[in-house]
Amino acid sequence: MGQKINPLGFRLGTTQSHYSIWFSQPKKYSEDLQEDQKIRDFLKNYIQKKIRITSGNEGIARIEIQKRIDLIQVIIFMGFPKLLIEKRPRGIEELQMNIQKEFPYVNRKLNIAITRIPKPYGNPTILAEFLAGQLKNRVSFRKAIKKAIELTEQADTKGIQVQISGRIDGKEIARVEWMREGRVPLQTIRAKIDYCSYTARTIYGVLGIKIWICLNKEA
Repeated sequence: MGQKINPLGFRLGTTQSHYSIWFSQPKKYSEDLQEDQKIRDFLKNYIQKKIRITSGNEGIARIEIQKRIDLIQVIIFMGFPKLLIEKRPRGIEELQMNIQKEFPYVNRKLNIAITRIPKPYGNPTILAEFLAGQLKNRVSFRKAIKKAIELTEQADTKGIQVQISGRIDGKEIARVEWMREGRVPLQTIRAKIDYCSYTARTIYGVLGIKIWICLNKEA
């Protein structure tokens, strides 16, 4: 088997569930899908601007959207929600008001909830943002990967694989470097694998970051 399939889509229905939960008419499906993407983009940009993070690590793991007839429920899974709440005491209320203004054409109520992830660095998206911040600060990629692996081990995971591709450390020739620690059974559907593909824009070019994290042993 090749490595062309997304590890999350590969495990849908077994250990992975959808991030968007709703039903739609065939003619309106594309509109609802674009609406979900616009909501996610708006929330990420808004939170990053309000927190004023320089490293680009806003701590958003994922955004789940559940749609009903009269309600759109948006659940933001964050690793560090205190950054939003402490810096802006009315952060959630302001976010609720701003998203209603941004999407006035939506004829349903928008409700936002924030859920904290107990072990942030056990999530590949948050870890990829941390790694991208290190690479933007010109930290050696080997040192950055080893630090990321140490943070993941503290989150009590079974294994991690990190891959970086592009002009690593500013070299003229692009290459692929990767490092693995523990067990990451990519071909086993029963193994709970979390995955992230992230783009880091550095001063010497664009780097692609891929992270696989094994959260538990296979059943």
